[in-house]
Amino acid sequence: MPQLLPEPWFYIFFFSWTIFLIATPIKIASYEFFKDPLPGALKTNSMTWSWKW
Repeated sequence: MPQLLPEPWFYIFFFSWTIFLIATPIKIASYEFFKDPLPGALKTNSMTWSWKW
């Protein structure tokens, strides 16, 4: 049974985790800031009515 060399697997593992750690914040930032379903609705809370007491 042949033994696998650890060197190429280490580079594959390191490269895949590097891509994952770089791509995840970009995906989160693009979802959080660019795909806002209510742009400005929650930020401007101006109440023009008053209680009728």
